Amino acid sequence: MPQRTAGILLPIFSLPSPYGVGSLGESAREFVRFLHRAGQSWWQILPVGPAGNGDSPYQSASAHAGNPAFIDLELLAGEGLLTAEELASAVRGDEKAVDYPAVNGDRSRLLRLAFSRDGAGREKTAEFAAHQPWLEDYAVYQSVKDALGRLPWYEWPEEGLRRHEGLAIARWREMHREDCDYQIWVQQVFSEQWSALKSFANGLGVKILGDLPIYVSLDSADVWAEREQFLLDGEGRPAAVAGVPPDYFSVEGQLWGNPLYDWAHMHADGFGWWIRRVERAGELFDAIRIDHFRALASYWVVPAGAASAREGHWEPGPGMALVGVFTSWFPQLRFVAEDLGILTPDVETLLAESGLPGMRVLEFAFSGPDNRYLPHNCVPGCVLYTGTHDNAPLAGWEPSEEELAYAKRYLGAQSREDLNRRLLLAGQASVANTFIAQMQDYLGDSGRVNVPGTGTGNWRWRLGPGEASDALADEVLQMTEDAGRCPSRPC
Repeated sequence: MPQRTAGILLPIFSLPSPYGVGSLGESAREFVRFLHRAGQSWWQILPVGPAGNGDSPYQSASAHAGNPAFIDLELLAGEGLLTAEELASAVRGDEKAVDYPAVNGDRSRLLRLAFSRDGAGREKTAEFAAHQPWLEDYAVYQSVKDALGRLPWYEWPEEGLRRHEGLAIARWREMHREDCDYQIWVQQVFSEQWSALKSFANGLGVKILGDLPIYVSLDSADVWAEREQFLLDGEGRPAAVAGVPPDYFSVEGQLWGNPLYDWAHMHADGFGWWIRRVERAGELFDAIRIDHFRALASYWVVPAGAASAREGHWEPGPGMALVGVFTSWFPQLRFVAEDLGILTPDVETLLAESGLPGMRVLEFAFSGPDNRYLPHNCVPGCVLYTGTHDNAPLAGWEPSEEELAYAKRYLGAQSREDLNRRLLLAGQASVANTFIAQMQDYLGDSGRVNVPGTGTGNWRWRLGPGEASDALADEVLQMTEDAGRCPSRPC
């Protein structure tokens, strides 16, 4: 990212909406207008796939699909596919937290109604699916799961379906054509709404920075359809799973449980699985954050059934063999390497060889003057954050007494409130090419998006109606202009 730019991190689910969760309609456009007024070049989001275990966007049922919960109901009503009464039935009272069971139930009910009325749209499903090679498998996968009470694919009773055999899949598709067509229609609507929102944002000079999770969920259409890409036994179960060793987030480490890739197989076929995945991501985003980049250098392997991630060990990753595929196949995309966690020399070497910008985090910075995350130690090519979605916002940040004292001295802050503002100013003024803060940081809101190592209560925080005000945008704009981070206008 050669220009000095700034952006704000806000997940789609966190957008204001009377229907319980953020969506791709007018509230998203309102937030884009806020970003434009505030001089921000980037809207960073989290993965947009169907959320999985713990409502996590990092445990999605598909690396390609969009989350049906993000489809805007009012846009469907504007097309005559839903009535005012049906919209009113989906209104949810809690404006500050997502109630996923209620939201998912509403979306399924109302989307099926809209599908039943959309004769013109249904005629386009075959054409849309023809351009999305992952979609037929995804539609069958979701159809089977709906019919079997959401059982994971490796517990499906019919062996042919469980093993992804062509005849069994064709037979299911024929017997459940309407339901499979519905799944394709949902993805078509998501893609149409997403494309319209992205075009609107790009037209105002706002680009979307998306997220490419390093792993996929075991219970996903991706693993079911292409088991040969993963280290699984004959029954589709992993002998070892993904995680990270003890770090600043958790003394026990984090046991994610995702299946590990068969890197030898992937390398042998030229990383085709990854090419298809990034190609789809490039349809959605202007730039991509490669989640857990360090796993491409070496990754943490935990035996299946282990009590904690402490029992794992390091294995070498694909390195530049894969990263070079990203940069050579997709020169139009910008990539950011999430090089956080326990950094070993091989990670530093891979980052340098890749030429990709890495990440720095201000909340990790104040252990002393040699800390690599301090503003004076940033390098021009990096992306500097106050904190990521895994960190507390500045208002909820709890540094040690020593870190707090050093941060106040370093920034000349007289109070905690003053410190939070000075952190934002320091990030804006740093030499980093791009500075990104959580939306909560500008609001002074302590609500967290995620607490790593916990399985419940995450991915729920929402922006309240009216909080992204013109007055706040003007305040953010002033900081951004003063730091020379408004490439689309004079600074």
